[in-house]
Amino acid sequence: MPFLSHFGLREHPFSLTPNPALFFGGQLHRPILEMLAFALQRGDGVLTVVGEVGTGKTMLCRLLLQVLEPEAAVAYLHAPLSDETQIARDVCREFGIPLDAHGDPFHLLNDFLLDQHSQGRQAVLVVDEAQALGRPGLETIRLLSNLETETSKLLQIVLFGQQELDHLLRQHAMRQLNQRIAFRFETRELNTRDATRYVQHRVNRCSKDGDMRDLFQPAALRLIARHSRGVLRVINILADKALLAAYGEGSRIICRRHAIAAIDDSPSIARPLPFLLRWSIPHLAAGA
Repeated sequence: MPFLSHFGLREHPFSLTPNPALFFGGQLHRPILEMLAFALQRGDGVLTVVGEVGTGKTMLCRLLLQVLEPEAAVAYLHAPLSDETQIARDVCREFGIPLDAHGDPFHLLNDFLLDQHSQGRQAVLVVDEAQALGRPGLETIRLLSNLETETSKLLQIVLFGQQELDHLLRQHAMRQLNQRIAFRFETRELNTRDATRYVQHRVNRCSKDGDMRDLFQPAALRLIARHSRGVLRVINILADKALLAAYGEGSRIICRRHAIAAIDDSPSIARPLPFLLRWSIPHLAAGA
């Protein structure tokens, strides 16, 4: 592809689809992943990971699934419906439990989990976009967390969600489930140093020779870090647009004015530019 070849890349470094191969741990995300793995290994019942949109929750979710799946029985739900019976049936399907029209999914699930426990095998339910559960769905999660032996939980549960998930759990009606959460983790925006390292990390991972630290000039990196507010998804968008601006000019180096063009083209998500920085902005459409 001419665009990739122009910059010496073998794949797009700033795709918005979470790619575990491009994971950047930094000072925030790797510790969360390690603590999740530790808490699950210890047998803690319910864990939550909450954060604003675009701060890396889905990436952590996919990495956790990779860590778990070789050794554990894993059920994964994405933005589930807030229907008690349907959630239980979806969990059964994810575990590969045969269902019929008249079978009680909770009973079938309990039998399956007891069988896994007798084999010494861990069973984990991972829910992404868990705020979609609402109060009825979270009540179902509480019921599922009741499945246990006298000494251990049969099902461990990890909920990934936006800030609304925390708001739901703090409601008085949710106090029983809230009290069962062993650990709460929060994904946050990157600081300027980690944001610049994040861009360089992804470029290096996607380059043909594995090392392209000079593709983005330091001034461009600082602008992207500052005007993205450290939000991973916004960093990806601005960095990708800066590449496009440079490509349109025929430049193989992303400099300050390309970052300015990317920011100027993203008024709804990026911190606004000062007026004096709007001079000499290349037109993004030239590289489209």
